[in-house]
Amino acid sequence: MAKVAFSLIFLLLSLAFGSGAPVTVVNGQKTWCVAKPSSDQATLLANINYACSQVDCKILQKGGPCFYPDDLPNHASVAMNLYYQSHGKNHWNCDFRNSGLVVVSDPSYSNCIYA
Repeated sequence: MAKVAFSLIFLLLSLAFGSGAPVTVVNGQKTWCVAKPSSDQATLLANINYACSQVDCKILQKGGPCFYPDDLPNHASVAMNLYYQSHGKNHWNCDFRNSGLVVVSDPSYSNCIYA
């Protein structure tokens, strides 16, 4: 429990006071990649296009489990996480020109399961 609390505190402090670079949590904790809330629309769209050129993004198609909410931050987060998970879960696999954020809280919702 202390390791988890320390890792979470380290992550929060790194995000608040760090350089803004993604942080990978170690100690076997599961991590996901999401779009930073401060990312602009053009960057989010570029991230979707790049990630989906490298991985299967069918879950983002209309009727797919991650289509709604139908907006760029949601779609970018799903696409970026698909890329991150399939390319080794290294912090650099979530960089996306400093628009990605490694998180320790599962961002899954409804039927949209972040692998």
